[in-house]
Amino acid sequence: MNHRGIEFTVAKAAIPGIWQWQFRIGEQVKSGKTETKIDLLAIRRVRLRIDRELKRAAGQPEAGG
Repeated sequence: MNHRGIEFTVAKAAIPGIWQWQFRIGEQVKSGKTETKIDLLAIRRVRLRIDRELKRAAGQPEAGG
């Protein structure tokens, strides 16, 4: 999948309700897990994470801490 020019993957883990995700910005690879039964929510969470990382890479402060 692609969000704002960043390729990312979201896949079901062996444990029900757990999703594994990964994306790369430049040379930095980010990966993790999220817990939800809804695939679209898992994708949405990864997109929000990408947005945060792009802001951080651009040197902008994060809103809301």
